[in-house]
Order: sequence, then C-alpha cells, then structure tokens
Amino acid sequence: MSPLSGIRIVDLTAILMGPYATQFLADYGADVVKVESMQGDLVRDIGPMRSPQMGPIFLNVNRSKRSIAVDLKTPEGRGLLLDLCRDADVLVYNIRPAAMARLGLSYEEVAGVNPRIIYAGCYGYGQDGPYAANPAYDDLIQGGACLPYLYATASGQEPRYVPAALADRIVGLTILSGILAALVARNTTGEGQRVDVPMFETMVNVIMSDHLGGLTFEEPLDEGGYHRQMARDRRPYKTSDGYVCALIYTDKHWRRFLDAVGYGDRMDTDPRYATFTARTANIDTIYAELTEIFLSRTSAEWVDLFNEIDVPVMWMHDFRSVLEDEHLQAVGFFRKIDHPTEGRLTSMANPVKLSATPVAEPRPVPRLGEQTVEILQSLGRSQDEIDSLIARKIVRAAAPEPSGAAVAPARHANRQ
Repeated sequence: MSPLSGIRIVDLTAILMGPYATQFLADYGADVVKVESMQGDLVRDIGPMRSPQMGPIFLNVNRSKRSIAVDLKTPEGRGLLLDLCRDADVLVYNIRPAAMARLGLSYEEVAGVNPRIIYAGCYGYGQDGPYAANPAYDDLIQGGACLPYLYATASGQEPRYVPAALADRIVGLTILSGILAALVARNTTGEGQRVDVPMFETMVNVIMSDHLGGLTFEEPLDEGGYHRQMARDRRPYKTSDGYVCALIYTDKHWRRFLDAVGYGDRMDTDPRYATFTARTANIDTIYAELTEIFLSRTSAEWVDLFNEIDVPVMWMHDFRSVLEDEHLQAVGFFRKIDHPTEGRLTSMANPVKLSATPVAEPRPVPRLGEQTVEILQSLGRSQDEIDSLIARKIVRAAAPEPSGAAVAPARHANRQ
C-alpha cells in the first residue's frame, strides 16, 4: 500500500506549479486525473520531443497521472468536471479564483456536490489585496520576492532571474503540504475545506526569512539582508582546472582547513578569523582570500582533501556530469524507463523514502486525452454518449497506440 492509496485527485492544473505538486500526490499512490484543455497543457509543447505534445518538461512533472481533455467552457464539460468531483477527495487548480468562478467551479459550487472535498488553489496573489486579479508567472514572482535584486547586489551585475522555475516548484511543494494537512484534518473532522496558496506571499516568506535581517526589529537595526549570502565572492571556488563548491562554516571546519593549507595559527593570530561573529563581519575579505587559495589545487584534490578533513564540499556539476554523479548512481536517482510511445527515457526518482508505505511504482506519462474514454466510462457514460461527446468536441480522446509502432525520430519544438 502506498500512503495515498484510495485517494482521488481531480487535477485542474497546468504548466509547472500545480503539476509538480500533483506528481508527488501520484507518486504517493493517489489516483490523479489530469483534466486538460482541448489543446492540452502548454508545457507539452516545450523542448525537444519524439512525439507531438510530449516534451521533456511535461514528461518530468506528469508521471503516474491519467489524462482527460474537456472543454470546461461548455455546460456539458462543466457537468463532467463536477461529476468527477462528486467522489473525489481533492480538486487542485492553479488559475485565478475569479476564473474558476466564471467557469462555475467556485468553492461553493464544487462543495455543493461534495462537501468533503479539499478545494486547493495555488495562484499569483492573495485575494484580499490590490494584486488579486493580476496574472502571475514565475518570473514576476521572483522579481517581487527580491531575487533579481539579490543577484544584482551580490554580483554587481544587472538584475536577472534565477534560471529555473524556482517559484513554481517551491509553491508547488507548499500547496502539496496544504493538501496533505487538509486531508489529515478531514480524518478528524469529516469535513472538507478550501486551501489557498498565493505565489507572491509564499516566495516573499521564503526569501525574507533569510533577508529580513535587522528590519525584523522595531526600530530597524540595519537595512536588511544576510550579508554572508550576499557576499560578492560567495560562489563556487575556481580551482586550477575548474570549480568546486565548499563551505567552511564552523570553528572546527576552519581549524581543520587552515591546518591543512598551512595556516594553522590563523584563528589565534588574526582576529578576523577567530570567531563565527568575526568571520561573518569580515566575510568579504575572507571569501576573497579563499578565492586565491583555491587556485593552488585541482578540483579533485580539493574534494579529496575536504572529505579527508570532514569539511563540506561538493562537485560543481553541469547537466551532463550530474547524470554521472557517483552518489546519485548509487541511490538509483536517475532511472532508465520504457515509455509506450516515447521509447527509452531517463527519469528521476521521487526523493522521499517511506519505510512502511513506499512511493508507488511510476506509471507512464499520459498522452493528451489518453484515458478520456475510461474515465467517462467510470462516470457511467455509455459508449454512445462518449462517442457523441467526442464528435461534438466536448471532450478529446487520444487515438489508440499503434500496435508495435516504432518511436518517431527526434524533433524539436520551437514553442517556448
């Protein structure tokens, strides 16, 4: 038994934030029904792909789900969605609440057919403020949460976004935690509830937990910011043949490191190195000196030394080298799987380990509308009704997989 066996999720999310959360729910054994538009999730069309609408980002956030494509702007499509919700445990969405209301899918309307449902939304901004109706994407939320400012302050360069959908992923994990908390609460109360997770507030909480600094106090003690994280030379250290990541942090770390590189008396003779507080106050100078020291050896020599003296160190990977990391290989993180239409794929394991209720074995990422017919059949629709819905473009069903068909040659989609 997986931890969420028997739980049904109606997944009305697209792009990255919601699908990342619902993939975890699917990994934990929930039956996740991905309700897509008739055109499909936009992320299906991003990146190189072998088959239309099966791009790599989509493949990496939608495993173990079932796909049904429905036109929710039609009365019949809305009715099908509500039918799915009647015996579902959770509805997850990531469009603006006002858009849900326009679709006739507000919390009140959904709870009207199933009072026990968890109605979970992740979207841009809390609905009590002036930004409530504004659209939001990862880039905008990174900007509002100070990340480009932090980059510019730390690097001395122009502001830029973190080159990853960081806000989407963090908020996705936050809505996941809210859903799980609401399911636990329902076990006690028997009642469903609404769960709301705004991106802006979530990411400001994440970033300012580090950087509120002296602004925490009334009157302020400084202008905010955790100085060590913002130090100009806080970066991977350049070595004689590449880069390595290391963090010499505690007093014990520093004594072992300084002994190993021939500066064993530095903490006793140089007050800047003597204590954690002193090192923090002089972090720019200390990081600059470390930058010079690291040039004296190769990356491999530094990794070996740091492991020997038990000081935290890590290789600086690129997209290729991380696939060959000895630790990730040993724990089976990257796995080769066979997909019915996409052939041999590299997939990533769920990093969570549960000893008594393990994560479910993954099922293939669905094609658009691949399970439309079976889902409608589970709602009691006859084949004639299903054929009519398909013909009238209320729903869309994927064509059956050709028996023994070869995977199409690789191609690239230009849609970004």
